[in-house]
Amino acid sequence: MTAVALETVELRMVYHVGKLEVDALRGVSIAVRRGEFVSIVGPSGCGKSTLLHLLGGLATPSSGKVIIDGLEVSASSDGLRTAARREKIGFVFQRFNLLPTLTVRGNLEIARQIQGRGVPERDELAETLELVGLPQKLNMKPLDLSAGEQQRVAIARALINRPAIVLADEPTGNLDSVNSNLILNLFRDLNQRLQQTIVMITHNPEAAAVAHRTIEMKDGRVLSQGILPHEDTGAGI
Repeated sequence: MTAVALETVELRMVYHVGKLEVDALRGVSIAVRRGEFVSIVGPSGCGKSTLLHLLGGLATPSSGKVIIDGLEVSASSDGLRTAARREKIGFVFQRFNLLPTLTVRGNLEIARQIQGRGVPERDELAETLELVGLPQKLNMKPLDLSAGEQQRVAIARALINRPAIVLADEPTGNLDSVNSNLILNLFRDLNQRLQQTIVMITHNPEAAAVAHRTIEMKDGRVLSQGILPHEDTGAGI
């Protein structure tokens, strides 16, 4: 089993806007080790969300490689890329994207069914909600929850399939400082307890500091990648 969970090699992404070509990524090469918690920061439009989507197999790069757990998904068929995404990755977005007509239970169950697996047992649902600190919210609907609670349900939805990798796009962007701290502490706890690899995009330097290291981007390029965990005894992997 490779020690690297996610890797990109000279990754480029070009968008066509009319007759214009927009270089969203310009030769990005990064490696995220298994069990590492990494934040990606940079100004708006620097390419960090594009990078996250490519890491998650949600898009195909213009050139370069995306490797998930040793599999080069950028060169794989749509079926293999979809399978890798479903089996290995959980997504958390700035918008909670919960289905408002379903209860918390329903939102978690549909996440499991999308993967093609059976409905989770009650004990498994309870355990997942316990992880995010919402053990009593199983039968409530999203609109009956606070913004912070909705984001924790969204995290529970990402965890219900026990992915090895969690990709989070501005997970605290719609939250106040109290709930932001709760979510960041939750990510740190999940990383430590479950040894999940977490890659988080954020514009907040305080949020970025929670991670083991920070990758800084600008104009579609990586400016710095911080200290790799094997070089920093403070980052458990």
